[in-house]
Amino acid sequence: MEIKIGVRSVHRELIVETDLTADQVEEEIRNALSVDRGVFAITDVKGRRVIVPVTALGFLEIGEDESRPVGFGGTL
Repeated sequence: MEIKIGVRSVHRELIVETDLTADQVEEEIRNALSVDRGVFAITDVKGRRVIVPVTALGFLEIGEDESRPVGFGGTL
């Protein structure tokens, strides 16, 4: 699943590909927002960790749970 993270005062968003479901990502962000001066941390599919202070979060866009097929989807 693809997650786009908007960080305040940064012109480009962070794009993270993760194995988590949409519900799991939402739970992680809710937990981070509930802690005073917390951080939102997520691990991508390659094992890299992305950590953003919740005070710097502008937005979080959660992609689709289902993976899309690659290539042309037409029939022959």
